[in-house]
Amino acid sequence: MRKFIPVEEAAKEWFKNPAFVEAYEALEDEFALASALIKARGDAGMTQEQVAKAMGTTQAAVARLESGRSAPSTRTLKRFAEATGARLKISFEPLAPKAPAAE
Repeated sequence: MRKFIPVEEAAKEWFKNPAFVEAYEALEDEFALASALIKARGDAGMTQEQVAKAMGTTQAAVARLESGRSAPSTRTLKRFAEATGARLKISFEPLAPKAPAAE
C-alpha cells in the first residue's frame, strides 16, 4: 500500500530548496492574478460558463484565464470584471529593497 504525504508536509520540504523558492516567487504575480479572477467569480456566485456567456467567450477561455497560464490584456480583464460585477483596479507597488551583499 502506498503512503501519501500531505501537501503541507511536502511543501515544507520544497521551501527548504532555494531554487524552488526562487521559481515559486517568480510565479507569484501569476498566482495572484489567477486567485483574484477566481475570487471575483466566486464572489459573484457565477460558474465559468456564466462568466463566459457574459463576456461573449467560451468556458475554456475563462478556465485558461483562471489557470494563470495566460497573460490577459487589460481589455480582457475589464470584460471579466464587468461580467462578474466587479471593477478592475490596477496598481503599482514598490519593490522591497534588496539586502546588501555580504562582504
